[in-house]
Amino acid sequence: MTIETEFLVVGGGAAGLAASRAALRRGKRVLLASSTPLGGDCTFHGCVPSKTLLASSRQGLSFTESLQSVRRMVEKIASTEDESVLRSEGATVMLGDVQMTSTHTAVIAGESVRFDRAVIATGSSASLPPIPGLNEVQPLTNETIFDLTEAPHSLTIIGGGPMGCELAQAFAHLGVAVTILEGSDRLLGREEPEASELIHKILTEEGISIQLNATIHRVSPGENGDVTISFSQFTTDRAPRSLSTTKLLVAAGRRARSTGFGLEDIGVRLDSRGFVLTNDYLRTNQPSIFAAGDVTGRMLLTHAGDEMGRIAAHNAFSANLQFKRFSPRAIPWATYTSPEVARVGLSETEAAAHGGRVAYLPLEAIDRAKITGATAGFIKIITGPIGPLRYLGGGRVIGATIVAPHAGEMIHELALAVQTRMFAGRLAQTVHAYPTLSIGIRSAVAQFFYAEGGQRCRPAENNK
Repeated sequence: MTIETEFLVVGGGAAGLAASRAALRRGKRVLLASSTPLGGDCTFHGCVPSKTLLASSRQGLSFTESLQSVRRMVEKIASTEDESVLRSEGATVMLGDVQMTSTHTAVIAGESVRFDRAVIATGSSASLPPIPGLNEVQPLTNETIFDLTEAPHSLTIIGGGPMGCELAQAFAHLGVAVTILEGSDRLLGREEPEASELIHKILTEEGISIQLNATIHRVSPGENGDVTISFSQFTTDRAPRSLSTTKLLVAAGRRARSTGFGLEDIGVRLDSRGFVLTNDYLRTNQPSIFAAGDVTGRMLLTHAGDEMGRIAAHNAFSANLQFKRFSPRAIPWATYTSPEVARVGLSETEAAAHGGRVAYLPLEAIDRAKITGATAGFIKIITGPIGPLRYLGGGRVIGATIVAPHAGEMIHELALAVQTRMFAGRLAQTVHAYPTLSIGIRSAVAQFFYAEGGQRCRPAENNK
């Protein structure tokens, strides 16, 4: 017997849940299929456990208490999006292996399913770089790091991106000796150089060893269960060095979960890295198949996946002229180190090619930062010219970076400005409560009109 549905959602993470709920709101019959518990990587292995661990470590909890807190929070949040919840909302949920057999049929947990439209939202997983010996030492990834039951004496992290920096700081606060091995010349390579430099300084002051420009030649089992890492730094002494660590964590990128369930067999195109190719409307080359979230490789963020899921569900049941585009232009992101790093829109280097202007305000110029003593950080706002009007009204807000204790909360005012193509002058006209850190946004924007905080705006530069 074949199960009939209008909308098949493959994958139960942020994108899949959002797509399911969006289609249900349109009155569609939805079948959500997943080979793993609903909630996805964010709930079980990403945002929820990592931010809980960061919070627990800052509260002075022990390692054991912190990991217990992580597990409680994962269980709590997972219970709000499990199969019973989705079924109560009207979806059919099937847990088990999925095999796509055509552009309108699939086999799920041994059952035949026919669908009108489908969205692939299977997410991503940790990518292991091709380092000799890596598989032999069974490195930790974000999928296993939170299973630890006792604090390691030392932890070496391959990768200085957001996850690497966040977990480095959390484990350091929990008394673990932490080393970061980063292959490029700075941490947080997608962020503004000033942000990278500041986070590097703070992590170093907290006792974390940071080795940049590191090439890892080999890893191998060491004594007493430790891991030995042979690496060199191409900007300093190129002779290989040896490092011994209790545990090794790989935080060096992601790979798509796009193989093993028949996508290529039904003609869905993947790129050279395995991500599902879509157009701006999130449709694949097969008209009945859409894709959303990490598996597209477009923007590997939970909230971006949520937005993609909504758009994919809308487009799946709309006429072409009603299609919505997915654009990352105004989607913010944040790294939850202390201080946090948040960004939206263009960087200064990207804006330099468009005649951008930059306002920069150090946190130490803001009274709230002085009051709390948290003066490490800055607000950078970037505007661009508006056609023949050029910089009338300060120009249009096209990007921003904030490094501050609550930058992840503060960035949304600027995300709204980017989304609505706001004149900078609108922010300057908006009264902000005193004393807050957010009042610094108004002070920074004022630089587009006159000297504020001892500075005026300047032309954007290629600062990479």
